Amino acid sequence: MAGKKPSHRAFKVADQIQRDLTQLLARLKDPRLGLVTLQGVEISPDYAHAKVFFSLLTGTPEQTQAALDQAAGFLRNGLFKRLQIHTVPTLHFVFDHSCERAADMNALIAKAVSTRAKED
Repeated sequence: MAGKKPSHRAFKVADQIQRDLTQLLARLKDPRLGLVTLQGVEISPDYAHAKVFFSLLTGTPEQTQAALDQAAGFLRNGLFKRLQIHTVPTLHFVFDHSCERAADMNALIAKAVSTRAKED
């Protein structure tokens, strides 16, 4: 069934994974990690996989992605100890470009407003 909506429980588990990962990330001492913010988690219906969307305040997406991928086993083990579910998902980290797009859009709007103000 393509397009099946996630259950309420899946949303709760994804939210708990996001909160727990935030705490676990604070323990990582990898210098490649910038200031990481977890934007959300999407979990597969069978709980086998979780896409973890992140954004950055500092650092590069490529280096941060590499550090997160390398730490995925440690993070998954930490989740295993915290979550009360049978299957702890394999973590897949994905850089979220929405913050960059929002900043670009705000800059375009500001430019358009200033251009219009100069014309008036």
